Amino acid sequence: MSVHDFSVKNIRGEEVSLSQYAGKLLLIVNTASKCGLTPQYDGLQKLYEQYGPEKLMILGFPCNQFNHQEPGSEDEIASFCKLNHGVTFPLFAKIDVNGYNADPLYKYLTKEAPGLLGIKAIKWNFTKFLVDGNGKVLKRFAPTDAPEEIGKFIEKLLASGAHA
Repeated sequence: MSVHDFSVKNIRGEEVSLSQYAGKLLLIVNTASKCGLTPQYDGLQKLYEQYGPEKLMILGFPCNQFNHQEPGSEDEIASFCKLNHGVTFPLFAKIDVNGYNADPLYKYLTKEAPGLLGIKAIKWNFTKFLVDGNGKVLKRFAPTDAPEEIGKFIEKLLASGAHA
């Protein structure tokens, strides 16, 4: 099994197979518009402009599970991200990342790359998962790990040819 085996709904409600991203690094992020970490959208967009969409796809999954910091509709979220942060990377429908109703993709991600002390639960908005071109989960990054720091890790991967 790999990330490429999953299908998710994009922010417009259309079904998207993650297999379409085969051969590219993926940075999968649970996002929120009203969080202290929301400015990370800017850094994520810079990464996307630098490496994507040929080598890197950033996939944003809005989530309202952390202090209700993503209360808007999908249309409101898409508009906010575009107008305030210039986001052009793909955004997906709002999901749960923890608990019984967690999206199957996130159940898989947290199983493959648990956090500190083996804890699977997502702790907060902007937890990031780096996935290789074969759909294998490589690394989990904490909410406070800045996109710029992740960019250094991505650069090393790309230089070593590990994305394919």
